[in-house]
Amino acid sequence: MLLLDRNGAKPDPFIAVETLDDAPGKNVIDSFASVDALLAAGPAQAAVLAPNDLDAEDFAPYLDRLALIAIRFPSATDGRGFSLARQLRRLGYKGVLRASGPLFPDQFPQALACGFDEVEIPDANAARQPVAQWLAALNRVTLSYQRDYARGAAGPASILDRRARS
Repeated sequence: MLLLDRNGAKPDPFIAVETLDDAPGKNVIDSFASVDALLAAGPAQAAVLAPNDLDAEDFAPYLDRLALIAIRFPSATDGRGFSLARQLRRLGYKGVLRASGPLFPDQFPQALACGFDEVEIPDANAARQPVAQWLAALNRVTLSYQRDYARGAAGPASILDRRARS
């Protein structure tokens, strides 16, 4: 899997462990279904990989205890993860949000705008779409209908903002 953020490829600081007995002192990622056991195991930092069809409220009891929430995208055409990321940010999640799955470089700016910090793509996709292609996609879209979530109201004006001033 290739992990990248707006600066390019990066190493993954989280690992999946054989058993949660191996978790103490490590940055561990496990399924959201195991979040209670994961937190009880006492990893250095806890992270979960969650399906994109969960309700954002399901995460509420854990938001301040998870260093990373990875949202699985089963396909590039299933955009529910974008909505879930935005909802988690609105609930106040301050940790790292990761989009995980076979996304396209053209979806990278949208992922960042919705609140994701990084994208993890399968090796097969990374072979067809190198890092340079992902980074180039960040400069292709200069206007959108929505404000960039990460920049908020202070960010560049959206198309609708420009129309309202005309």
